[in-house]
Amino acid sequence: MKTSTALRRLRLVSTPEAISFLLLLVCSVLKRTTDFNAVPVMGSIHGVLFILYVVFWADARNKVRWSNGRGLLLLALSVLPTGGFFADRMLRAEERTVAVTDTAAATA
Repeated sequence: MKTSTALRRLRLVSTPEAISFLLLLVCSVLKRTTDFNAVPVMGSIHGVLFILYVVFWADARNKVRWSNGRGLLLLALSVLPTGGFFADRMLRAEERTVAVTDTAAATA
């Protein structure tokens, strides 16, 4: 699989993972302040998205060969409530760079 595909998959799961984390936090507050309890449902959704993020992160790390610092930063962003949005921005820029490099290599 191409490097750009691995980056794209990770980028595409980073924003939904961040949104699900924020919704899970809201559901946790609502559970304690009202009778509304959506934590089991949101917890499951967020859990699946988090696992996908980690799996796609590992795949992208193997393909892109990030430095330890960059790889750990992108992994750490997955455990911060808004970190997925920052990861998306970083990955989008990196994806553009890889696409330009792939295009230049293909035409050479």
